[in-house]
Amino acid sequence: MSISVLVVDDQALVRGGFTMILRTHPDIEVVAEAGTGLEAIEAAQRHRPDVILMDIRMPELDGLEATSRIVQEADWPVRILILTTFDPDEYVYQALRAGASGFVLKDIPPHELATAVRTIADGGALIAPSITRRLISRFAEGPTVNTAVAERLHRLTDRERDIVAAVARGDTNTEIAQQLYIGPATVKSHVSSILTKLGLRDRTQIVVFAYESSLVKPGTQDIGT
Repeated sequence: MSISVLVVDDQALVRGGFTMILRTHPDIEVVAEAGTGLEAIEAAQRHRPDVILMDIRMPELDGLEATSRIVQEADWPVRILILTTFDPDEYVYQALRAGASGFVLKDIPPHELATAVRTIADGGALIAPSITRRLISRFAEGPTVNTAVAERLHRLTDRERDIVAAVARGDTNTEIAQQLYIGPATVKSHVSSILTKLGLRDRTQIVVFAYESSLVKPGTQDIGT
């Protein structure tokens, strides 16, 4: 079954470029394009895509508000992949809070775009270390703990808390399995359980939860170079 994609960008050339690249992959179907946030909301409701490639800076309605509205109104498991022009975009944290599942740079190599779409469609997170650093710095500047979020920690077992911390480091299921001496399938099962218990949508939201609950504190995680 193919992955349906909606491409949203106010520049027709950019939209067309992403669409052309994605249509070379038989397992990905671009079902529509949109040039504004309002058009994105309408197209999302009409086509119910699996993944939306969403630009941030657009006329009429920006990508952040469009993302928030789509996620809130969707009755299907849509994933939104934010398009950015450079890593330290000032809207990274806002986009995650709005419901984005990850980020790709507009100069992403063509062969990596399809991989990014598949990763997001499969419920994975897609956040580069440089973006993760910016996210963590946002938590370092704010309150040390979100009490309402932290109260949800009691829903998790000790093993599940360990896995949440590992996901916040950006570790893959295979890496987590090696660290905890369990199988990758078991890790995947734990991640699914964590998402259900916490009412989260994907691994990206697990990262946000880990820091907002203070389970993981800024400066304690090695997030790459």
